[in-house]
Amino acid sequence: MSALHPDQVTAERLAGLRPGAAGRDIDVGLGDGTLVEDPAADSPLVLGNRSFDEVTDIVCGYAENPAPRWWWLAFGIASPIAGLGGVLILYLIITGIGTWGLNNQVDWAWDITNFVFWIGIGHAGTLISAILCLLKQKWRTAVNRSAEAMTIFAVVCAGTFPGIHVGRIWFAWFLFPIPNYNWIWPNFRSPLLWDVFAVSTYATVSLLFWYMGMIPDLATLRDRADRRLRAGVSKPFALALPGGKHLVVDAFTPDKIRAFVYGLLALGWRFSSRHWHRYEAAYLILAGISTPLVLSVHSIVSFDFATSILPGWHTTIFPPYFVAGAIFGGFAMVLLLLIPLREVLPNFKDLLTLRHLENMAKILLLTGMMVGFAYGMEFFIAWYGANEYEAFAFTNNRALPTWLATLMGREGQGAPYWWAYWSMIFCNVVSPQVFWFRSLRQNPAVIWGVALLVTIGMWFERFVIIVTSLHRAFLPGEWHMFYPTLVDIGIFVGSLGIFSTLFLLFVKFLPTFAMAELKAVMPQADPHGHCESYDPVYIEESDSEYADHVREERTHGSEGGH
Repeated sequence: MSALHPDQVTAERLAGLRPGAAGRDIDVGLGDGTLVEDPAADSPLVLGNRSFDEVTDIVCGYAENPAPRWWWLAFGIASPIAGLGGVLILYLIITGIGTWGLNNQVDWAWDITNFVFWIGIGHAGTLISAILCLLKQKWRTAVNRSAEAMTIFAVVCAGTFPGIHVGRIWFAWFLFPIPNYNWIWPNFRSPLLWDVFAVSTYATVSLLFWYMGMIPDLATLRDRADRRLRAGVSKPFALALPGGKHLVVDAFTPDKIRAFVYGLLALGWRFSSRHWHRYEAAYLILAGISTPLVLSVHSIVSFDFATSILPGWHTTIFPPYFVAGAIFGGFAMVLLLLIPLREVLPNFKDLLTLRHLENMAKILLLTGMMVGFAYGMEFFIAWYGANEYEAFAFTNNRALPTWLATLMGREGQGAPYWWAYWSMIFCNVVSPQVFWFRSLRQNPAVIWGVALLVTIGMWFERFVIIVTSLHRAFLPGEWHMFYPTLVDIGIFVGSLGIFSTLFLLFVKFLPTFAMAELKAVMPQADPHGHCESYDPVYIEESDSEYADHVREERTHGSEGGH
């Protein structure tokens, strides 16, 4: 009996990864073997005929092996940029928000644009973890851990901007409903206060979801480090010195630190049946709690605008429009991060396959069409409502290029920010349409390019909503343009550096994949498959046998160049 599921064998044979009958059923159009279109055949979610212990070695290896050169290069670029953002925030607090390009008319601009942008980026993690979990979508197992981490880091970046936007940051605690001697209470009818509760709740639940899902994997890293220490195969810390010499510190062993830190974070997890039972129950409960958050958080963010009477904001379509846009931008960021990792991390392609990328490309196409529909409905509502101010906001503030207005004899009535609006339309509506073609939505380079355009387009969307609605008020005498300063731009670039730095640290020190969930979708996990596999974490093996096992892995790893 083969250890592989028959559907996986068929898929790999059709893809040319396994010899077929006289070579007649080989189809190179199936890519890595996962792009099976036959509904009667399940495409494999893990490639390479991996066993459970191989999956453990691959995932744990990302955290245990020395950081590769590309990681140090990326970290060396991202961390100084993050530091620059911190310095500019400190300069802003000391000097005042006059260092931004704000004015009396455009008092929300670059900062709130960045806030809404980062909140939207964080939506994909909750969607993948909660909703796709409840819908039992098995393909989510390869991307959920990274998406959850991305959610946490995006919320960290998002929370920075409202705090520094208040001007006097030392009074930011007034946002919370706590007693104070001035008897000043927040306005509970204001959506700005709802934001505080929604975002803080979202951050708390997402952090719990992410951390709880990692506990079994942290325990695996703890046990592997402890096993190496007891087997005597741990290497002490060595510092390279000039002349080819090394300073060896015997008391400082990385595995000692790993065993302590991962053991502390694992909270005493012992892989018992009781632990797994309670873990799965808690995971489902958190998934149920998180699902309403996907819809509520960005809906409440949209109320910051929709509850006003300002033309361009006063519309009931904003809540579903914002939610669809957040999922759209969040999935684009997941693809933007994971596709390069497939190329630089060994064996990553076996765990994140072309089927995963194609599924996310389809979601980008769907949510992009929803966002495009919302763009069109804004103009329809302005026309159907016969509100000349709404019509002016959408036409003369956003869509009508100044050069076209001049050609039409409407000098001075064009939209100064028309380039931002049409950049948004191209990136968010036009670019995802390439995914109608199967060959393009199965091409990682094309998917990454579209994801980059969507990420740029979603930032322009928030800029268009906020700035173009504010810079021309009801009286022409109040019309003002907004121009970002170097401090505006530097703080946003710094937030990108903070996000990138945190994600790089996550990739290096924490398990990038949920190992237990990955193994659950492998053929060996099928109780009817009669498969035999083992995991060195769970089998009984003497220390000497385990030491030989580790040395053999290192020998193969050095021969393979990893």
